[in-house]
Amino acid sequence: MTDAYAARLRRVTAQRGCDTVLSGVRPALVAEQLAMIRATAADDLLPDFYGEGGAVEELERRVGELLGVEAVAFFPTGTMAQQVAMRYGAELTGRDGVGLHPLSHPLLHERDAYAVLGGLRAVLTTSAPRNPTADEIGALDEPIGTLLLELPLRDAGFVLPTWDELVAAVGAARQQGARVHLDGARLWESTVHLGHPAAEIAALADSTYVSFYKSLGGLSGAALAGSAELVRYARVWRHRYGGNLFQQWPAALAALAGLAHELPRLPGYVAHAKVVAAALATLPGARVHPAPPHTHQFRLWLPHPAEALNAANLALAEEEKAWFVGGWRDTEVPGIALAEVTVDGPALELDADQVTELADRFLRRLSQR
Repeated sequence: MTDAYAARLRRVTAQRGCDTVLSGVRPALVAEQLAMIRATAADDLLPDFYGEGGAVEELERRVGELLGVEAVAFFPTGTMAQQVAMRYGAELTGRDGVGLHPLSHPLLHERDAYAVLGGLRAVLTTSAPRNPTADEIGALDEPIGTLLLELPLRDAGFVLPTWDELVAAVGAARQQGARVHLDGARLWESTVHLGHPAAEIAALADSTYVSFYKSLGGLSGAALAGSAELVRYARVWRHRYGGNLFQQWPAALAALAGLAHELPRLPGYVAHAKVVAAALATLPGARVHPAPPHTHQFRLWLPHPAEALNAANLALAEEEKAWFVGGWRDTEVPGIALAEVTVDGPALELDADQVTELADRFLRRLSQR
């Protein structure tokens, strides 16, 4: 066991043992996940075979209904789904440029797969910490085959455009002859801020990717949604990329459970995130962004080193059975650290005063170091 894994196991064990959790959820045991999958499966359900039949087809049908699209393909990862979507745009338009934000997932978290595997080029859309505007898209100095919009833009603080800004950005891409792909890993919770259901958001684009584990509590997996032509192409390239697994029913059933149980709760999480963020903003030296949050996730800065903050949170969890916020990392400003706060089911048990009281207990841990 590596030191890194041992440290992670200690954090997971501590968080699981907490009676109070502000950010995130109590990690589930494998046995608990298996029970959830079993409760979702009909007694006569047969397994899928290489993406056909069973829970995979049921999941694709359900996502198609939610997004109002012609067809859906299940993928083992969102990274793979997005590579296929960008490749499709390049082949249809004859343009290998992809409009990407410098903070987008393909540039920060996919090891340059769009370039190494797809032979595509990144055309940066804006340097601002938000999605590009219509004017910025119209001013791009080289043609693109696909404009990728990440909703929300996670590494800028889970920020979203307004509905009118999104419509204008899509229109500007169309005027440039580009296809539009939505990185909707967290699209499910973006509907509140945008003021439109998922189907109306997806209708703006040529293709949409959604995740099943980031907000829905699934095991893994993603979907690529759009036209029947896109999905036929996607199934071919899914096979070529090694994503046509023999059976994927555990991931598909977990995703169906998330759509049934977590999806209806997301608007409540988004609403409560505003309460939590407002309470945390009152802490000494704290800053939250965006204020108010656009989804149920936002960024929190505190004027302390990340090592001290993580140690205080772990001590609070192990000794008082309360989890404040973990995953702190140092910023470019010495002595100031950043964390992502996720307001999920457990946080609904805490009102503003209880959030403040928990934060005070956490800060007292810092003063004792």
